[in-house]
Amino acid sequence: MTELAPETRARVAAQLRGQRIETASWAYANSGTRFKVFAQEGVPRDPYEKLADAATVHRFTGVAPTVALHIPWDLVDDYADLARHARELGVALGTVNSNVFQDNDYKLGSVTNPDPGVRRKAIGHLLECIDVMDRTGSRDLKLWFSDGTNYPGQDDVRTRQDRLAEALAETYARLGGDQRMLLEYKLFEPAFYMTDVPDWGTAYLHCMALGDRAQVVIDTGHHAPGTNIEFIVAMLLRAGKLGGFDFNSRFYADDDLMVGAADPFQLFRILHEIVLADAVSGKGIAFMLDQCHNIEPKIPAVIRSVMNVQEATAKALLVDRAALRAAQDEGDVLGANEALMDAYHTDVRPLLREVREDMGLDPDPIGAYRRSGYFEKIRAERVGGTQAGWGA
Repeated sequence: MTELAPETRARVAAQLRGQRIETASWAYANSGTRFKVFAQEGVPRDPYEKLADAATVHRFTGVAPTVALHIPWDLVDDYADLARHARELGVALGTVNSNVFQDNDYKLGSVTNPDPGVRRKAIGHLLECIDVMDRTGSRDLKLWFSDGTNYPGQDDVRTRQDRLAEALAETYARLGGDQRMLLEYKLFEPAFYMTDVPDWGTAYLHCMALGDRAQVVIDTGHHAPGTNIEFIVAMLLRAGKLGGFDFNSRFYADDDLMVGAADPFQLFRILHEIVLADAVSGKGIAFMLDQCHNIEPKIPAVIRSVMNVQEATAKALLVDRAALRAAQDEGDVLGANEALMDAYHTDVRPLLREVREDMGLDPDPIGAYRRSGYFEKIRAERVGGTQAGWGA
């Protein structure tokens, strides 16, 4: 690694120590594509065991102290007890994710369904999720809707948007304290002709109509090929409407691969916009992982994603912002690009090892996990019962 000035090293290290990355309960379960789920040994069988795996990731990374829940995938009788269990493990319950896409009633949509009874059922679930937040102390409610149509003329576009707005308004009104609503968007699937919330602009318009506590969440896998995601990040930051990320990687569609696996340079460019806004550990942006793929062992894959976000963040923090601005102001195209590329090509792994050692952690999180014997332990203990899986 290029030798850094002491003040630069101290500044970057302080930001990295303060960074927080939320992991998802479903990332520790069996998961896969629409064709096949390959079961793995040691997979958790209930939300309590999911928390144990998430706590293991935090133990070796030091920056993943919260766990996102998905209702009803993480349904329990006593959420206060689940929160207590999380605290005992050294983590906390984070974002609550709703599910209005797996019930047979939702074949034609949930909150935008033509049937008012189905819409009422879907809104009831969203309100139930806020009840869970009240019991767990969670701040954020994350909403993603698969609603849309598959054929021209199947339903009226504007009417569906009216239904969506009404459902969001009722849900928003139920929020209390410092609770927020994060609205996610997705280009397609399973609504291939028209998705009701297909892009950041649609999500932004609905959030603007609701109020300050409604913000947009960006899933990095939910875009058409070639989309300039960092432009979306910059625009939402400028508007004060970027509530969070679902970090993952994609090659073609919603692949949910480990973040940074497909295009680490894109991840760097996204984090560069975050750094420019001084929002690595502030401004209320929730940095969440949303990976749920098929073949990789779960816990080390989540650790790898956390490390990839840390590396991209470290590189973004090393951009010489004064040199970059000077080159931009002078119209020096190559000089401006060089300022970015110099930071991107810096090997920040030695710096991150130092940061982990300063935090009392093993400098090699994946190696430490492998040496810990945790996988051998859960493989032996988690025999019998029903493994948790994508959608359960």
